[in-house]
Amino acid sequence: MATTEKVDLSRITISPGQRSGQPSIRDLRVTVWDVLDILASGMAEDEIPGDYPYLEKADFPAVYAYASQIGRERRSC
Repeated sequence: MATTEKVDLSRITISPGQRSGQPSIRDLRVTVWDVLDILASGMAEDEIPGDYPYLEKADFPAVYAYASQIGRERRSC
């Protein structure tokens, strides 16, 4: 099992007035779910900054770790 202990989850922010309080990347207007949707559509991680230049390489592990954490929390309910 991969560990998420070394991932910088501070890159994921939640601001109530932005994107309806959805988890965003570094207070940008792109959410964790947006990034996951882009990846699910088939775009590779290294292609995404071409369309979204404000995303950084370190944002991706934070997205994965956050989604994993949320998934585990929901599964344990």
